[in-house]
Amino acid sequence: MRFFMRVLDFYIQSSIHVALAAAALVVMTQHMFDLSLDWPIIGFVFFGTVVGYNFVKYDALARIHKLQVGTRIKAIAALSLVCFIGAGYCYFRLNLITQVVAGLFVLLTLLYTLPFFPNRRNARNWAGVKIYIVALCWVGVTLVLPVLDAGISITSDFYLKCVQRFIFIFVLILIFEIIDIATDDPHLQTVPQKIGIYATKRLGIILLLFFYMLELLKSEIDHLQLIINAALLVLMSVLLLYANPRRPKYYSLFWAELLPVTWLILLLIGERFL
Repeated sequence: MRFFMRVLDFYIQSSIHVALAAAALVVMTQHMFDLSLDWPIIGFVFFGTVVGYNFVKYDALARIHKLQVGTRIKAIAALSLVCFIGAGYCYFRLNLITQVVAGLFVLLTLLYTLPFFPNRRNARNWAGVKIYIVALCWVGVTLVLPVLDAGISITSDFYLKCVQRFIFIFVLILIFEIIDIATDDPHLQTVPQKIGIYATKRLGIILLLFFYMLELLKSEIDHLQLIINAALLVLMSVLLLYANPRRPKYYSLFWAELLPVTWLILLLIGERFL
């Protein structure tokens, strides 16, 4: 059991779990727009997410605290190096416009992490802004990049999906912010810190209902997607409503981050049996 927990901790701490979530959302995007699987963009998002998240997490620890370089940190650094090479290989197989836009998101990640601004602050420390930056990055990486790389025409459905994806990620982050309200710096002014846990949950439920209703505005309504989204809405609502600062770390770091993968699995099951 102890070995299993160590493996699970490494799996989460090395950002493999969140990278699978990002890759699952890319595949969801490709399904929503009837695109064939584009492995270079899937690989770029997966490997890039591992590198980006590990850079964000461990760069801050290294600069602010004295990070002890133990076996686990060395293993994560080695994994990040391999993923960096993988992301680079996939990057050069993307279309030029995709490469340019991907570069902009890399720049945003650097601004989010490194202290470019006065008083050695980064965009991550801007009060009340973190959740919007993260949600926008996820929309860009998991929806905009796959669509750009496919070279399809941009329609109103694309913008609807962008709003839906933003809401999905926003509510997902609300779960994290509720769990972390006791440990987050008060100066971050996260949503629960500003309006309270109860109001945050109410806001999340309202946004999820809006997320679902947007599906009805598509030019062609996919009834299977309506069923899948209804199941997703229930799962997210349960995780949101039961979130509290006393929950263990796996509640958000594993179960909440599993939702994108669950969404994809529900879709695959639905296509097979419905």
